[in-house]
Amino acid sequence: MSECYKDLHLQLLAGEWREGSGDNSRPVINPYSGETLLSIQAATSADLDATYRKATEAQLAWAETPPAERSALLLRAVSIFDERKEEIIDWLIRESGSTRLKANIEWGSARGITLEAASMPARAQGATMGSDIAGKENFVYRRPLGVVGVISPWNFPLHLSQRSVAPALALGNAVVIKPASDTPITGGLLLGRIFEEAGLPAGLLSVVIGPGSAIGDDFVAHPIPSLISFTGSTPVGKNIGKIATGGRYLKKVALELGGNSPFVVLDDADIEQAVKAAVFGKFLHQGQICMAINRIIVNSAVYDRFVEGFVAHVGKLSVGDPSAMETAIGPIINKSQLEGLQQKIAKAKEQGAKVLLEGDIEGQMMPPHVFGDVTPDMEISCDEIFGPLVGIQKARDEQHALELANGTEFGLSSAVFSGDLYRGLEFARKIRAGMAHVNDMPVNDEAHMPFGGEKNSGLGRFNGNWAIEEFSTVQWVSVQKTPRQYPF
Repeated sequence: MSECYKDLHLQLLAGEWREGSGDNSRPVINPYSGETLLSIQAATSADLDATYRKATEAQLAWAETPPAERSALLLRAVSIFDERKEEIIDWLIRESGSTRLKANIEWGSARGITLEAASMPARAQGATMGSDIAGKENFVYRRPLGVVGVISPWNFPLHLSQRSVAPALALGNAVVIKPASDTPITGGLLLGRIFEEAGLPAGLLSVVIGPGSAIGDDFVAHPIPSLISFTGSTPVGKNIGKIATGGRYLKKVALELGGNSPFVVLDDADIEQAVKAAVFGKFLHQGQICMAINRIIVNSAVYDRFVEGFVAHVGKLSVGDPSAMETAIGPIINKSQLEGLQQKIAKAKEQGAKVLLEGDIEGQMMPPHVFGDVTPDMEISCDEIFGPLVGIQKARDEQHALELANGTEFGLSSAVFSGDLYRGLEFARKIRAGMAHVNDMPVNDEAHMPFGGEKNSGLGRFNGNWAIEEFSTVQWVSVQKTPRQYPF
């Protein structure tokens, strides 16, 4: 394994690689082997304040940098993604428990949004508009927000940081990342090294690592950031929104929160293809994905055929060493997450769900668990699972399937299978979710398409033109070319 990026125990604070000023350090653990990869000294609120202040200083010059120069820097970062591919993938496997397949997918997604962002400086458009006032011209200028704070999760740490970092930088902002404590390397420190190597001026990108209990509220409430981009759970996201909009300093929020993705199989679906999609859409990265299938809803006419095929396919999945390409299911990220999944399994059994497939848990390795005869009132249907555990519900007909699909407070992603593409399209449009996919799984993310949810799954959209809207603002400037006649 190549490790060209050294000293990853250091944070990127106010333009310098150094240790945090806190008294405590936290180990970074490989969830498969239990090995301590390194230990990071925590940052303090004073470190955070210095970092934000440096960011706002550096951003002034960056905002005036010609669009072509910002684009060129992003393209250099893409080249570095290519050069460092194996190193990045290795860190994703070791730090986040990604299988090699998932790590390759995540590397590709992070690279893709970087390439998309490289085109954004030239796409940030303003407008010239007429006026009802004689002699006046109106101009609408698009401009950067200033400093953007990014709080990223542990499940897709590299991509879910980069999908905010790359567009924000491309549009002339400075960025401060607070990565998840479980994945500080892939969630922030590697990006700091990549952009430094690409030539990003010091202070424009910082990585602050510390427990949310110590610096989390300060990260959001600080007067400097104009936008907080957060990906994570709905309860935490609601609290971030409350701090960002209810404190002394109002700021924008982009929130991608929890999901409860339905996967609907109608009576005319290609069952074999639906099974393949359902298995991959549920168990990629052990189901630890916000878009992962949370509920499988199958028309009663094809329920038995689907269940038989699904259980048979899942039973063949390889569980084990995530570094092996043939491994489908790797480790759960930490003990707390594993304990929560064990509680969900026990509750499903207690509430009467039928065990279709299970296995013994060894260390952080949890084999697939599949339940049938699940009802919408069961906890396994109501709560986001975030693990290799799924329940299958039976729908009487298409209308009932739609009611089950929409019977949740969440609305992130969704999917429906039908042999009639028009029928599938009409069904998808009736699902109350930010994203709906016909004859595919709900785990989809393309750098040029709007990513985000409805209801308690979040606010705002990432990617493409929608990211340009999120990470910039507009200013109306008018010019009175001839003297205006005022009534007094």
